[in-house]
Amino acid sequence: MKKIAQGIVRLRKLILTVAFLLLIPSAIGAIATRINYDILTYLPQDLDSMIGEVALEDDFHLASTGMITVEGLPTNELIAMKKDIEAVPGVTQTFWLSDVIDPSIPTEMLPADVQQFMFGKNDSTMLIVRFDAPSASDETMEAVAQIEKLLRKDCFFGGMSVILQDTKALVNQEMPMYILIAVGASLLVLFLSLESTITPLLFMLGLLFPIAYNFGTNIFLGQISYITEALATVLQLGVTMDFSIFLLHRYQEEKELRSSNEEAMTSAICKTMTSISASSLTTIAGFLALCAMRLTLGRDIGLVMAKGVALGVICTVVILPSLILTFDKWVEKYKHRTVIPKLKKLSYFVSNHSVPIVVVFILLLIPFAIAQNKTEVYYTLFDSLPQDLTGIVGTNKLGEDFGMTTSHFILVHDDLTATEVSDLCDELKDVDGITQVVSLDSITGPGFQTELLPDSIMEILQSGGYKLILANSSYKTGTDAINNQLDEMIGLIKNVDPEGVITGEGAMTKDLIEVADVDFKNVNVWSIMAVLVIIAVSFKSISIPALLVASIEAAIAINMGIPYFTGTQLPFIASIVIGTIQLGATVDYSILMTTRYHEERAFGRTPKEAAQQSLEHCSQSILTSGLTFFAATVGVAAISKMELLKSICLLISRGALISMVVILVVLPAALMLCDWIIRHTTLKWMIPESANAKKSEKE
Repeated sequence: MKKIAQGIVRLRKLILTVAFLLLIPSAIGAIATRINYDILTYLPQDLDSMIGEVALEDDFHLASTGMITVEGLPTNELIAMKKDIEAVPGVTQTFWLSDVIDPSIPTEMLPADVQQFMFGKNDSTMLIVRFDAPSASDETMEAVAQIEKLLRKDCFFGGMSVILQDTKALVNQEMPMYILIAVGASLLVLFLSLESTITPLLFMLGLLFPIAYNFGTNIFLGQISYITEALATVLQLGVTMDFSIFLLHRYQEEKELRSSNEEAMTSAICKTMTSISASSLTTIAGFLALCAMRLTLGRDIGLVMAKGVALGVICTVVILPSLILTFDKWVEKYKHRTVIPKLKKLSYFVSNHSVPIVVVFILLLIPFAIAQNKTEVYYTLFDSLPQDLTGIVGTNKLGEDFGMTTSHFILVHDDLTATEVSDLCDELKDVDGITQVVSLDSITGPGFQTELLPDSIMEILQSGGYKLILANSSYKTGTDAINNQLDEMIGLIKNVDPEGVITGEGAMTKDLIEVADVDFKNVNVWSIMAVLVIIAVSFKSISIPALLVASIEAAIAINMGIPYFTGTQLPFIASIVIGTIQLGATVDYSILMTTRYHEERAFGRTPKEAAQQSLEHCSQSILTSGLTFFAATVGVAAISKMELLKSICLLISRGALISMVVILVVLPAALMLCDWIIRHTTLKWMIPESANAKKSEKE
């Protein structure tokens, strides 16, 4: 490692040149990486709802559909608007009654099912827009944006495609603000905690490289979700800032011991790499645990963030030293007093009151540990969006005028007779909450020659070996009511056609709930196990991993229990990923504290003295790191209009503070009390690291 460090110091100008040049392909890769705005596409492909969704897309071209509620518009204007919409690139068809019959025919002469489906309250009717490409595709989103400009007064555009376009527009609008606030807030903390005015700017410049490289290399993943895109910069900034702080502090120490800045940086790189190896590995392992989710959104977030942390470590020991050495004169020239102190008084208080601190903490933890399992979670994805978005308003209007709060798409084999399908439709109509059921056979009746119908109608209602039944529900997606409704409907469908499937937002969200429940358990188990193993190997201990993970898990329990007491519902994604993110990102603090405690004990200090010294000397680094992580995320939580991102960032920022307090107050006390156990379950605990190093060299 020393030769590598010497090479980094010697070739610093070349390293900076290459680092800046690599920003060019990174920018190209970042721009070329597709962003996916549809969370439901991350469901396992073997689920019935996803099988049905594929059939809707491939055979019926209905997986990407928008519905326009038109109130009080004269027929001639409606038909003119319909033609304008059909001319939009990316639109397959705009369907209305005029595609089947003469619109001048009185509505009273139409079949009851058609009347109920095509005409609603408030003198309204419905246009169905079919798109060429999937809902989350760029082509469909562009088509939706153009259609919104063509709509007349009292026209409301709803459906998944429209909501995804709204989501894209909102994320693109807010993303620059997320980055500006995260960078600005982090800089403020760094200016207050670091002596030099130049150093925070160097840190931000140093973090530009791994963040840019991370986004650029996402192109190899094909696409990333909008949640990953929105969180990656903020999380990477907050998580990897630790490494920069550790390097700087070590460099400042080494400058007092070495004859030149180059020697000091060489030593700092070697020692920083050793100290951050365990920290970075636990963080990477925590993020990779998200790959255990069946919902592949977890893999999306996990791979991007794990890659970001790895790139952060590399850039910290390669690029940041080059920046610091290049600007060292300015770093030394522009200095000021720091505001964030070493917590000397707290260190003596904790070391003198270890038993009461641990006892009080355990008593406080109990209600939060119970409460975290009672915190309410919601799965209605659109509830996390501003309710004044075009797509949300349009979708709500469908429910108001047509009773189409949720639409179910049912696919049965086309070898079923017209009578069987009609009977199934009648049974489905009797299910609680179902407002309308429409199918080809229920409209035409037995014996009707379907060849007489236009091809455009047949393509919508019968294609690819399936017959389509559309059932509208008055129940909201993600609720117990609609999940019970779906269970009853699935039973009726399977009785008629064992291979029949039901899909749509309601069915996919129901599957999402069931998958998420399993994912939550898997992610927690894998993240804890991975972190335990890494800490065990790093410290050669059985007890230390349990103690450190327990301290962070306690902080997570408090964080996740707070919403129960405040009556706050959490989006399901937040409840799954927050534990892993908080564990991986803040276990570094406990590793730093324990490493220093180990050093103090190995050099002969008593447990009480070691606890006091470790808290005093680590407090500034932990405060700076924790407050930076808090600042980087709390700003996003404050300004975001998207409840999903707001909730995740609020939990992360609050979790950073809670973990910081637990590590600063409770962990040193716990290390004192558990010293005897640690000493007897840890290899070479009382031997100084320097002695271990010398022994290894002799061997």
